Amino acid sequence: MAWVFINKFAIMSMNYFFKNKTYETKHMKKDWFKNPVMAILTGLVLVALIIFLGVTTYNEVKEGRYIGRPDTERDTITITGEGRVTAIPDIGQITVGIQTENDDVNIAQEENIEQFNQLVAALKAEGIAEEDLKTSSYNVYPRYDYIEGEQILRGYEVTQSLTIKIRDLDNAGNVITVASQNGVNQVSGLSFTIDEPEQYREEAREEALANAREKARELADLMGVTLGRIVSFSESASGGQPPIPFYNEFAQDGRGGGVSAPDFEAGSEEVVVIATIEYEIY
Repeated sequence: MAWVFINKFAIMSMNYFFKNKTYETKHMKKDWFKNPVMAILTGLVLVALIIFLGVTTYNEVKEGRYIGRPDTERDTITITGEGRVTAIPDIGQITVGIQTENDDVNIAQEENIEQFNQLVAALKAEGIAEEDLKTSSYNVYPRYDYIEGEQILRGYEVTQSLTIKIRDLDNAGNVITVASQNGVNQVSGLSFTIDEPEQYREEAREEALANAREKARELADLMGVTLGRIVSFSESASGGQPPIPFYNEFAQDGRGGGVSAPDFEAGSEEVVVIATIEYEIY
């Protein structure tokens, strides 16, 4: 409306000047503001222009707040479903270490490296692939004695750790026995896991979605509404690892020398998927 008014005013102004020949061009601006009608019209135009700009700005800001939002608010319900699949671990992993000490740091390192290489060769002979053997740490520490408050260097300690992935779980006990017979004096972090857990997550996801859909239908019937489209979906997955005890006799000996291969139970691992679905309702 403001633009229509402005256009009409412009036309009236042009007609006014062309009809009044008595006004010369150099006096047009002066006579314009002396004329009370033109002064009033000018003021009205300015007021209308200010109002128009204000309304336009307000509408643009208001529209910006709703960009990406639906035209109307939707009625929805949110349902959570759970899926659980029990899987048997097919991969074992353990970390073993070799610790050597000597007054000379170079000799301590050489002894450690020699024993470590011997350990790796023995494990490969046991059927462990090279890609399943990973050096996880290498540390050199000075050792001190404290005599009458004085710190005296006793020598150096070198520790190197190796993480072993065991794909044949029936052979796990033999692998640890071989390791203990080849210089290993530290054993820790035995765990069992699933090599390819995604297939179990997929099964658990399907179960979780089916569970959520069933809950949604039941709730919709109780509420007397109809389920519509899915508005949003999210999921979270987890898989716990059961604690696995060491073979008692092996643990007490510390090196496993002179005892039979320890037996380990991989147990089972539960893969859990929680699915959350938001439905439109009518």
